Formats: sequence, structure tokens, C-alpha cells
Amino acid sequence: MSSQKVKLKIKSKAQSKSKTKASPTKKEVDRLKELQKTFKPNLTPYQVLKMGSFGGTYWRPIYSGETDKSLKKQKLENQHLKYNWDLPDEILTKPFGEYDKNINKYKVKVGQTLANWEAKKWITKYDPYGWFQWYCNYSLGRRTPDDLRQLERWHGLAGPNGRFRKYLITLIVKKNGKWNDYSISPKIRQTLQHWGYKLTSADFKKELQSRKEKKL
Repeated sequence: MSSQKVKLKIKSKAQSKSKTKASPTKKEVDRLKELQKTFKPNLTPYQVLKMGSFGGTYWRPIYSGETDKSLKKQKLENQHLKYNWDLPDEILTKPFGEYDKNINKYKVKVGQTLANWEAKKWITKYDPYGWFQWYCNYSLGRRTPDDLRQLERWHGLAGPNGRFRKYLITLIVKKNGKWNDYSISPKIRQTLQHWGYKLTSADFKKELQSRKEKKL
């Protein structure tokens, strides 16, 4: 066999390997199952939007470079229609430049731009609008290779040990307030709402009990 043929064979194997996506490890599969069991947002996607979120802009038309890498930017619009929500466009599809904090439940502006999300590699082709789009699709039963990452993100922010959830409780305790005193950190509350979670009396008491036991 000539050296040229050997080189071609080697190249062919390398190309084939690069195109094959690695299967998840057992550790990743086990972690995914664990996170799925403990993924318990207490607001549905519909409730998140109906309560007032994202300044009314989440489902605006966008230009995404994540849906197809062969395209510089692809325009996406009317992505919300597939969910059949009985909600007015005024709280869903406003241009980002018309972000209206008064639409939000806690009357504050929170969040970053899509460009920032893309720059930080938080956006993938599966859900070019971001985490909340992933949540909408996950709630409908869709599963993708991105589920583990997105579940990790939720747990890290809004789960029982999530940093935003814990910090909100810490602020309430410092101010000797009540769990439903919405004047305490409305920005954190609004952010948690965008992630499908609203602090409850039960969760507040459970966290306080946990902190008390750790001191013993």
C-alpha cells in the first residue's frame, strides 16, 4: 500500500472522529437524572409571562447567529405562537428598546441583552432566545443534549441552594422582614421569577430551619 493511501486513510478516520459527538459519560447521565428529579420551579412558563416579565420583550423578533452557523444572522420571530398562550403581544413581543419595567411584576428592570448572553456562550442553537425558551420547551417534553447545562444553571440560581434564592432570604432576615415583603430586593425577586421561581412561606421557613441546624 502506498504512503499516499495510508495518509488518506488516517485523514478519513480523523475526520470521522471529529464529526462524531461524544456520548455522555455515566457520571453525566447520573447527574442529569439527579437534577431532573430536583428541578422544581413553582411557576409555569405561562405564569411567568402572565405575572409580568422581561419588560414585555422576551419574544421579540431577534437576529441569531446560533441557530445555523452557516448564517451570519438569522431572523427569528413569532416563536411564541407554538405555545398557544392566551396572552397579549404587548407583554411578549415589544422591541428591546421599548423594555417597560412597569410590565414587570416588581416594577424593576433586570437582565442583560441577547448580545451579552451570546458573548458569554450562554446561548445555543437549541434555544436561541435563552434559558426561558429552554424551560418552555422542556415543560412540553422536549429533551436535548443541552438539558444538563440548563438544569445546572437553574439549580445554581433558583434551586434550594441557588445563590439568588439564598441571598434573597439572607436580605429578608437582615431586615427582619417577612418572606412576602416585596419591598425587599424586588430585583432579585424579578430575576427569580424569570427563572420560574417565587419564594414561598414554606421554602423560607425550611431554609431558616436549615441554617439554625447548621449552627448547632
